[in-house]
Amino acid sequence: MKLPKPEAGDFWGGLAAMLVALPSAIAFGVTIYSPLGASYAAQGALAGILGVTALGLIAPVLGGTNRLITAPCAPAAAVLAAFALESMHNGGDLPTVILMLSVLGLMAGLLQIFFGTVRLGRLIEYMPYPVVSGYLSGVGLYIIAGQVPKFLGAPKEMHFWESLASPAAWQWQGMVVGAVTIAVMLGAPRITKLVPAAILGLLAGVLAYFGLGLADPALLTLEGNKFVVGSLGGGGSFTDAMAGRWYAMGGIGLEQIKLVAVPALTLAVLLSIDTLKTCVVLDALTRSRHKSNRELIGQGIGNVASAVIGGIPGAGTMGATLVNISSGAVSRYSGVFEGVLALVAFLVLGAMISWVPVAALAAILMVIGVRMIDRHSFQFLKQRSTILDFAVIAAVVTTALTVSLIAASGVGIVLAIFLFVREQIGGAVVRHKVGCNETFSKRVRTHEEMEILVARGGCGVVIELQGSLFFGTTNQLYTALEPELKTRDYVILDMRRVQSVDVTAAHLLEQVRDMMADKNGFLIYSHLPTNLPSGQDMKQYFDQIGLAPHKSAARVFDELDEALEWVEGRILKDSICELGEQEALALSEIELFKGRKAETLAALEQSMEKRSSKAGDKIFKRGDTGDELFLIRKGAVRIMLPISEKQSHHLGTFGQGSFFGEMAFLDGDARSADAVAFSDTELYVLSRKTFDAVAEEHKKLALGLMEGLASVLASRLRYTNAELRVLES
Repeated sequence: MKLPKPEAGDFWGGLAAMLVALPSAIAFGVTIYSPLGASYAAQGALAGILGVTALGLIAPVLGGTNRLITAPCAPAAAVLAAFALESMHNGGDLPTVILMLSVLGLMAGLLQIFFGTVRLGRLIEYMPYPVVSGYLSGVGLYIIAGQVPKFLGAPKEMHFWESLASPAAWQWQGMVVGAVTIAVMLGAPRITKLVPAAILGLLAGVLAYFGLGLADPALLTLEGNKFVVGSLGGGGSFTDAMAGRWYAMGGIGLEQIKLVAVPALTLAVLLSIDTLKTCVVLDALTRSRHKSNRELIGQGIGNVASAVIGGIPGAGTMGATLVNISSGAVSRYSGVFEGVLALVAFLVLGAMISWVPVAALAAILMVIGVRMIDRHSFQFLKQRSTILDFAVIAAVVTTALTVSLIAASGVGIVLAIFLFVREQIGGAVVRHKVGCNETFSKRVRTHEEMEILVARGGCGVVIELQGSLFFGTTNQLYTALEPELKTRDYVILDMRRVQSVDVTAAHLLEQVRDMMADKNGFLIYSHLPTNLPSGQDMKQYFDQIGLAPHKSAARVFDELDEALEWVEGRILKDSICELGEQEALALSEIELFKGRKAETLAALEQSMEKRSSKAGDKIFKRGDTGDELFLIRKGAVRIMLPISEKQSHHLGTFGQGSFFGEMAFLDGDARSADAVAFSDTELYVLSRKTFDAVAEEHKKLALGLMEGLASVLASRLRYTNAELRVLES
């Protein structure tokens, strides 16, 4: 994909982002390599710079998200530092541990490429908030705990609690430098936002250090000075070190790969979440849309490149990205400029980086760690409904601090599954329940038929289901169905809001079907989804597992209205009042004219047109002019509202003895919908012109017809109102 032309804002955005990312990257690198010994702090700083450079040059081009800045980040520092510390405690030799750090970053990058290739980008975004919050808070606390000894100037073998308990080991010079750095970093945004707070804090720390050096000349000596990063080394020695590191790759075996597998997976997931979380915020700020899977592939390739040249891995970072946006960046070039400028800064200012105080870097990371802690999570303690979410956060944080970040990732995954199952079990699977004597199909019935359905429709029930039907909700589903199975002959399950059905739930539905069969009843499914978010076709799934075999006590209908119409037909048939008998009705048999004098009806019938339509014929269409009233002698007619050329909405079905077209008959306006013969149909057609002529001679008949129309329409409205009240309850 061709990159757009860079604009001036891209350069300034890249420069500002570099000024934010570079100090943090140096601090992260020092943190990762410090467990290896004080002499490796400079190598860690160099790894941070190389990480900024590699990620900046590669990830923006291949990832494709405009304005996103990719750089070494806190989760990477925490996981890699924990791995280095554990490896050293287990007796690992320095060259192997350094090599394994690169292998870990390499594997994490390859896993990110895999995530993007198999399209897991969207899935990672859906990691539950409590798990992400707990892990990031744990990482923040872990970073703080790791930096406190450096801030105090304690020996590297001292850990957090040990360093706090040993005031004699504290170095006041480092504490002063760190305190100045923190004070300036926190206070700078109140004075100016033109220069990033991290840069001002770092400059203040450096100046404070050299100020102390005026009183203590020993601080101005680079060789053996434990207060500063130290010499980064020449190009030749670095090249030799890299060559030696990758020659040693031949000694890596299966055991070493197993050793880094879990940390690499943890790191890949964390970097992916960090990146995609930043992308979501970026989308909201810039009204754009990122491509999750492409971004993961770009980030993965960037991390592979960083590992190859000895840099540390990273992710799309929030702070640098926001600075980039506010500085006027508009494209991916800003990220490329950030990488180039980081390399330039290293080449030009390499000697100065050697004099960066370790305490200043520790102070910057402590501020970053504090900001990573999700203090808003304490709000979850105020509501009983969210106490469990806070417990999940606390469990992940506790595991991260007491066991390891790697173990916390395992706990997080387990708790993510637990949260999902809890959410699914906690939600009601029954959304609504209503009897077939309270809700009706769109088929328009006569007054007598409606009375029968109201009186006897209680033998059927419509149950609207929702959510996931799986092993965790099966008991809830059966509890909801059990009382209906004892009293109903027809149980309609509206499945339109169901997200998934597993084998356990399918087995339960099979048992329910057999229970209905034992009492000669029916289990009816309507609106089985064919395109669920999971990709499942539920209708096909039901066919495959035999939930609705032919000639069984189960039925499947595409629409709820079709299911209701089928049940109503059986109820009316059992009452010997089924609609649609074989013989066409005479005018006197139509409800609208019952009780009228035979000679009057004979005169009216002579003036009416008799018309026949085959199934599928369009009797009239929307927009047609006409003033005819249609009375159905035989068959059924559907009224459809066209939505597009290929799609229509079913408004209602009119059967034998009913009428339609009354709106144009009454007001003379154009037809508002289509009328289509649902079956072979025979009709009486009465135009308004003919009716007006008949009304001159038979005023009583005309008045009775109008009263009949009003009465039937009022009755339909009453049933509709009653149905709406039931649906709202």
